[in-house]
Amino acid sequence: MLKVDTKLDPVTFEVLKNGFVNLVDQMSEQVLRTCYSFVIYNRDFSSALCDAQGNTVMQGTQDISVHVGTLHLTAKAVIEDFGDDIHPGDIFIINDPYRGGTHFNDTRIIRPVFYDGQLIAFMQVNGHWADMGGSTPGSFDVNAKTHYGEGVRIPPLRIWSKGEYLHDVAHLLVANMRVPEERLGDLRSQAEATKTGERQLIKLIEKYGLDTILTAFEEVQNYVERLTRVKVKELPDGVWETTDYIDMDPEVGDGLIPIKVKMTIKDDEILYDLSGSHQSIGCFLNSAFGSSMSAAYAGTKTFFPDIPLNSGFYRVVHVDLPENTVVNACWPVAVTGFCSGAYEKIMNACFELWSQIMPERALACSFNLEYLLIGGDDKREGYNNYFMWYDWMAGGHGGRSTKDGANALSPVFGVGLSIQPCEGQERLSPVITTKHEIVTDSGGPGKFRGGCGVEKGGILTEADDAVMSYCCDRSRSVTWGIFGGLPSTPHGVQLMRGEAGSEFLGTIFSNVKVKKGDEFTRPSAGGGGLGDPLKRDPQDVLEDVIDGYVSIERAKKDYGVVIKEIDREIDLFEIDEEATENAREYIRLNRKKWLEEDPENVMEKYHNGEVDLLDLIRHYGIIIDQKTNELLPKSTAQYREAMKKRTLTYWG
Repeated sequence: MLKVDTKLDPVTFEVLKNGFVNLVDQMSEQVLRTCYSFVIYNRDFSSALCDAQGNTVMQGTQDISVHVGTLHLTAKAVIEDFGDDIHPGDIFIINDPYRGGTHFNDTRIIRPVFYDGQLIAFMQVNGHWADMGGSTPGSFDVNAKTHYGEGVRIPPLRIWSKGEYLHDVAHLLVANMRVPEERLGDLRSQAEATKTGERQLIKLIEKYGLDTILTAFEEVQNYVERLTRVKVKELPDGVWETTDYIDMDPEVGDGLIPIKVKMTIKDDEILYDLSGSHQSIGCFLNSAFGSSMSAAYAGTKTFFPDIPLNSGFYRVVHVDLPENTVVNACWPVAVTGFCSGAYEKIMNACFELWSQIMPERALACSFNLEYLLIGGDDKREGYNNYFMWYDWMAGGHGGRSTKDGANALSPVFGVGLSIQPCEGQERLSPVITTKHEIVTDSGGPGKFRGGCGVEKGGILTEADDAVMSYCCDRSRSVTWGIFGGLPSTPHGVQLMRGEAGSEFLGTIFSNVKVKKGDEFTRPSAGGGGLGDPLKRDPQDVLEDVIDGYVSIERAKKDYGVVIKEIDREIDLFEIDEEATENAREYIRLNRKKWLEEDPENVMEKYHNGEVDLLDLIRHYGIIIDQKTNELLPKSTAQYREAMKKRTLTYWG
């Protein structure tokens, strides 16, 4: 048995460990009750208790994974810039992604905590502010090449000084943002939440004593490090590698953007090496170093759910990020879209690697985080102000080792996110939701099907000077399956302008003008499948058809299960056993050949209506430009190669 030297008795340690979690959760509750922004109200925020050196002591129970993995970095940035010039009553603000933050919208409020004149801790609340200025409402401009088009960059900055609110500093910042009164409201909310954390910590000190609390700060980090090392040491040493992709560099066109992840386990430590990843690209899907580190932390932590997360975990997981790449873009390269770009690609790559090491916890690729933003003048009676409609979607998670993926769940970027209620959105903005429903056939086929995605539609009502922007990916690097599983479906926005017809806008665009009566819809993808679809129990496929998760047509095409509709009104269907046996044998004999077929010949079938978009992706590994319906030869070659490794090799 491992002998552990600890300075606290087990009961006191456990009480304080959980007391720190409760402290952070109380900060979160304060934010929920006082924030102004609907985005933050739907839990796009996180909190943390950090020690006097800036190390994360504890996070809360519903914090966003990408935030938590960076909060220690921004606390340390404040310490680095201000040193001994930190006083009781000071509060700092920072959103700088090049100093350990994520993107400019994620604005951190940091309060140093003193006791008897000694700096003992930092309380931190990070909230996603719905607009930081810049060239696009919501500050998500795909055309931005540098941060100057993305909004206000805030290095560590004092915004309360010894208890005095620096009104001029705050107003200088928000004067460069849309809806400044909302930004000020969120600032005050986050600052008050850190005050809540400070009060709770002082109560613990008064009950247990300062020395005990400071010892507990150290002990809970050591505990997490120790526990993580024990878990890792039980695993085999080795090296595992994979590659995931961003759809493209808009300045280049055809060609997926590789993110290479090599993971090494040696003794009781984990090293991620992302050397070989593509250089920074000409849009905002790049990631700065802090968020890429957080992606590796979060991807790893997913497979160790019983371990708390604090800086002790970071001592075990090391990440090598080459500079000037898509995973470590340096100032002033644009990074606001990192969440839809490099971040979730690193996470899903980690999922794939850990699935090989821990197949009992395997998880295929999950749908891509996306944001749709509309900003303009709200002309509804009684409003007459600037509005921001800022929406993200639920989607499907990847198939798992023993069960299907989860349907309509928050993205892996932050499963603590709430899905925004349509009623609240409609009250706050001149946008009415026209549909919000699960998408049939969106889950990637597999022995264990990927979870289904969701389609959401809306119509713009009384608005002037409105523009729409979208931040997403995976229209070309389509959400993939593992261990023989198949891909799900591509993302993208469709805009309908009355008699002008429908237009596919894709997955990244900015400042598209929209007006009253314009309708839009976009589906989220499902998760990738896990395992050979031909090994899925036909009865499970039948249940999927009854539930509306899989169509009769794709049950035959993807699973080789032939289903007859008897009476849809009463969900009466039956499996044709003989036809199913024949269909599965046909697929088994031909599917490897499909991935070798000349793409030009397949495209001819596509244009003739012999095969559809899902056939192209799932059977032939062919990627097209959905705006033009043209073949993308380079992207197809890359996607096919990846599909052969993840899927074909497991077909036997």
